[in-house]
Amino acid sequence: MALSNNVVGAINFVAMLLSVPIIGAGIWLSTEPDNSCVKLLQWPVIILGVLILVVALAGFIGGFWRISWLLIFYLIAMLVLIILLACLVVFIYMVTIRGSGRLATNRAYLEYHLDDYSGWLQRRVKSSYKWDRIRSCLSSSSMCAELNQSYRMPQDFFDAHLNPLQSGCCKPPTQCGYTFVNPTYWISPIDNAADVDCLQWSNEQTQLCYSCDSCKAGLLANLKKEWRRADIILLITLVGLIWVYLIGCCAFRNAKTEDLFRKYKQGYT
Repeated sequence: MALSNNVVGAINFVAMLLSVPIIGAGIWLSTEPDNSCVKLLQWPVIILGVLILVVALAGFIGGFWRISWLLIFYLIAMLVLIILLACLVVFIYMVTIRGSGRLATNRAYLEYHLDDYSGWLQRRVKSSYKWDRIRSCLSSSSMCAELNQSYRMPQDFFDAHLNPLQSGCCKPPTQCGYTFVNPTYWISPIDNAADVDCLQWSNEQTQLCYSCDSCKAGLLANLKKEWRRADIILLITLVGLIWVYLIGCCAFRNAKTEDLFRKYKQGYT
């Protein structure tokens, strides 16, 4: 039984290591400017990673020190956490399955539309209360001001590959027909009615298009890209945890079987 318990402990040590990518994914999301403004996914991921670490530690201690109730706690709790992680992986995939940028005429950058994204993500930014806080956070960054340092001529800007936030928040929608002065200053729109965002644009550098649906869509496009990357990490870790859990169950069962045989033999000696 000692050998089997050591195997269980070693397996749970691997489970402890597998919690690190989950916690790391959550920390990485928290360092991204858009995710730090929205604060949706990083904390659930970090908390889930920490819980997996704690439960795996309990299994590690229970295995090496032959504490049966800790091993039983590990088996039940880890199963619950694996199910929660699987649900999170599926959830992230489902809410990010929709939405992508649209090509604009004579532009290298893409345009973003809020209706292209999942309803769940849209509800996270449609509320004026929620968006006011996010907008204030985004506008405090230097992402738009940096464009003025990089692009002086109109064609240089039109040929630029802007990220979704820059495209959605720092300039008016292309279809409005605004005339380029610099990346964050545009005049003389051709058609103010082409898009509701055409009326939202402001040359005031603290306003720009932060109130536009295109800015909300750009934010969701960025979130989608980052969440998909995190989801890949979570999926790989999930597969590893399932594999470790199944091996741990077999080792625990073998340990209990050895213990029963040992007690059986002692009863006849």
